[in-house]
Amino acid sequence: MAKLPRKTKKQKERAAEILEELYKHYPNPHCELNHRNPFELLVATILSAQCTDVRVNKVTPALFEAYPTPQTMAEAPLEDLEELVRTTGFYRNKALSLKEASKTLVEAFGSEVPQTMDELLKLRGAARKTANVVLGNAFGINEGVVVDTHVKRISHRLGLATEKKNTDKIERELMALFPQESWTDLSHLLIHHGRNACKARLSEPPEHPICITYGKKCECWKMRGQKK
Repeated sequence: MAKLPRKTKKQKERAAEILEELYKHYPNPHCELNHRNPFELLVATILSAQCTDVRVNKVTPALFEAYPTPQTMAEAPLEDLEELVRTTGFYRNKALSLKEASKTLVEAFGSEVPQTMDELLKLRGAARKTANVVLGNAFGINEGVVVDTHVKRISHRLGLATEKKNTDKIERELMALFPQESWTDLSHLLIHHGRNACKARLSEPPEHPICITYGKKCECWKMRGQKK
């Protein structure tokens, strides 16, 4: 990954305040993809691309019952995998990713999910976001910050990232602001805030204390001005 941008002491202090507030309002940050082991989390995360966690959690019980290990999933007929994951969208590509990733796990990693970024990126369907999810939530390794649509939006609205679109740049800005031990929790906290308070489509400015205190440069405050 590229070098992290430089952040001032004041910026880091503000980030620390926001992190503390996020913990107060969302005291149990956790991954909402149901899983019992690293392999199940890897599969669920691959399926979560362009799909909600709720939908993935409806699909995975039957999938894991039929193919509970890398070996069985690698040997599964592609048509069966496609049918099982059909409702997650882009099901043909996802089914192929699951089969090929499982095959790589068996052949290259002894059927164990690897615990390094470089190794996880060798798996079909596993980009940096997927690897960060697995490392942080299955192994407790804070390699980076997961940047999904919620994290992207909230990071900009709270003034934590100047970048709006490029997820790699947003991740680096967040990594530069927050201590490494908080990176996994940070993504969950921002996701929870995005789902519960500062949503993508706003008909009214959110009245959440975090938005009111720290979101004065975002769209929410423009709406407040218009309402007044």
